[in-house]
Amino acid sequence: MRIDLHTHSTASDGTDTPAQLVANAAAAGLDVVALTDHDTVGGHREAVDALPEGLTLVTGAELSCRVDGVSMHLLAYLFDPADAELAQARERVRDDRTPRAREMVRKLRALDVPITWEQVARIAGDGSVGRPHVAAALVELGVVPTVSDAFTPEWLGNGGRAYAEKHEFDPFDAVRLVKAAGGVTVFAHPAAVKRGAVVPESTIAALADAGLDGVEVDHMDHDEPARARLRGLARELDLLTTGSSDYHGSRKAVELGAWTTDPEIYGEITRRATGAFPVPGAGGAVHR
Repeated sequence: MRIDLHTHSTASDGTDTPAQLVANAAAAGLDVVALTDHDTVGGHREAVDALPEGLTLVTGAELSCRVDGVSMHLLAYLFDPADAELAQARERVRDDRTPRAREMVRKLRALDVPITWEQVARIAGDGSVGRPHVAAALVELGVVPTVSDAFTPEWLGNGGRAYAEKHEFDPFDAVRLVKAAGGVTVFAHPAAVKRGAVVPESTIAALADAGLDGVEVDHMDHDEPARARLRGLARELDLLTTGSSDYHGSRKAVELGAWTTDPEIYGEITRRATGAFPVPGAGGAVHR
């Protein structure tokens, strides 16, 4: 089985619609794909309705968190999307995305970058606007060669010259909310140092004590020494380890299935989940 548990669609900051995403996942030879848009479940229904036979969809979201001043992302799988407390918390985070993006545009213009809000809004389209849309505008303007190159301290990286904060989950609250909604939590790209400061291992240990299920190990932003450290830490803390592409369509130079999750780990994720089932074949109910 080929299992990719971290992808994005136009419901947040990917370039594939949810329908295109599942079609491309099947064409890439995946057996399982997770749709984990930022702080939203808005793409799930379209993905379910378009799901090709032979491909299983894992519903989820990537939650924006901050702890001790450091941003981090939490992958949440197979939670009940109708859970009121978690839905309200996600909405609060999404509501702060547009003011934050506007502030980043203002800071970039102060740095003599000829970016406009209209340009960023056009790139975002109907998706939940975020830093990758601002980064894509910088690519269009020739300021940086790739979206990833915009996520540095020089530009939009955490604490960077044009960085702006937004409301984010406390990760301990996020773990609690996702677990209460029947979901499973995995710390996304925890060693992605190119993006800025990362949380210390002591925080990962505290999150494990609070119910964190796993860490994403095999990721484009982790070199081999980082992966080895994370695997060792996961063994110490009894955490699951996943691998994923973090696919954003044409917005990032990574293909679906570039890294994958072991089928046994995937099986354990589905066993722990009580909020939703993986969806097989050509559609079906997401809720239990």
